[in-house]
Amino acid sequence: MRTRHFAGVAVLSLVPASALALGLDRSGQSVDVLFEDGNYFELSFGRAFPDVEGTDILGSGTGEVANAVSQIGAGVKYQLTDKLSLAFIAGEPYGVDIYYPLDGSPLFGDTLADVDSRELMALGRYEITDNFSVHGGLRYTHLEADVRLSGLAYGGLDGYAVSFDEDGDVSFVAGVAYERPEIALRIALTYFAGTEHELDTTETLNGLGVGEIPAVLLGLPINPFTTDSTTTIDTPDAVNLDFQTGLDERTLLFGQIRYAWYGDVITAPAFYDAVDQPESEGTSLTEIEDNYAITLGVGRRLTDRLSGIVSVGWEREEDDDLVSPLAPTNGQTSLGLGASYAVNDRVTIAGGLRYVWLGDAQPETGTPDVAHAEFDDNHTIGFGVQVGYRF
Repeated sequence: MRTRHFAGVAVLSLVPASALALGLDRSGQSVDVLFEDGNYFELSFGRAFPDVEGTDILGSGTGEVANAVSQIGAGVKYQLTDKLSLAFIAGEPYGVDIYYPLDGSPLFGDTLADVDSRELMALGRYEITDNFSVHGGLRYTHLEADVRLSGLAYGGLDGYAVSFDEDGDVSFVAGVAYERPEIALRIALTYFAGTEHELDTTETLNGLGVGEIPAVLLGLPINPFTTDSTTTIDTPDAVNLDFQTGLDERTLLFGQIRYAWYGDVITAPAFYDAVDQPESEGTSLTEIEDNYAITLGVGRRLTDRLSGIVSVGWEREEDDDLVSPLAPTNGQTSLGLGASYAVNDRVTIAGGLRYVWLGDAQPETGTPDVAHAEFDDNHTIGFGVQVGYRF
């Protein structure tokens, strides 16, 4: 049963649902290119337009706080022998683009979080039998970020800013798959080991390097801090369970379950860690729990060249609606529509749209946590396009 007509399945996964998806996820780290027939190249682009705003406890609107984001992906796969193949996959696995307008809420105005990443995976796949295969390899991840806390909600940290210089690290990918090509069945389990980054860090408070702040303003006999330091940040371990099966000659059922250990992602620059909660451990600019997301969809071949795809997605809400102002939503539900068109035996073009209902949340700061705003009835609209070429 041929499945190349359902290229839109992949393009829907590359629509960046929002900058506020599972943890810091953007791409979902798809390895589908490994399972394409023969030699294959694909290039994908997606863009999302979030509509995320709330009202603070003073009654002021925050304005739009989530910026439009883009997602670029590419992959190439070589069939080296009947059983051995090699793939290179490039993408942007993590990201955040949040900014509270200065003329919005006085509690959060001018707060921002900007996280950018790039990733390159070099993966191999070996078919042990017609039904079982193993895959794995290395992934290089590059990170950089800037965060600014601004507004009355941050108290003494109003005006705090931190810049994390770029850094890269290498980890591994490992997986196993079971297939029955005659019914288009494939079940693939893939584990992504997290990476560790030592980021050169510059912290300032109201424009002054933290090492330049007079000790008396800190209530200390001397200022023990330095403006420049190093912060260790780990990206999360994650696992994807991808599956598909033919329901008949023209219909494909597909889905994914992704789980990521975001609770291990701690962002604690030296000055922020000491000042925010000096008597606690694990103080972090990020407040993300381990979580999972589920996607389920159906592809249907409409003609010899045209196929349509429908998918639904769901991300679990955290138990507590109190969230970081840098990620002011809690869970999501989505509906995706896609189509793919086989131009000829070599070229396929696919496109997809996704509408995302974002879960309500209450941004909080302080110890104990105090809600300072209410975000509800928010959404995101995203689209993606993909071109595939067999050579």
